[in-house]
Amino acid sequence: MRITIYTRNDCVQCHATKRAMESRGFEFEMVNVDLVPDAADILRAQGFRQLPVVIAGETSWSGFRPDMINRLHPESRVASA
Repeated sequence: MRITIYTRNDCVQCHATKRAMESRGFEFEMVNVDLVPDAADILRAQGFRQLPVVIAGETSWSGFRPDMINRLHPESRVASA
């Protein structure tokens, strides 16, 4: 499952989401909407009004949501060596 986190500069909830994902060993891609303004337009068109926006497969949410992060499947985690 691919995980993408849409963030912006100086976003406290975005940083908290990133740290929570990292601490649980998830691989993810970050998209900064300050650097990619078209991404913000796409998220608004999908009904999102708050960052971060996390899209994990068919699941998505906005804001810092540890409950949703904990529901993600283990196959999204980094493989151990």
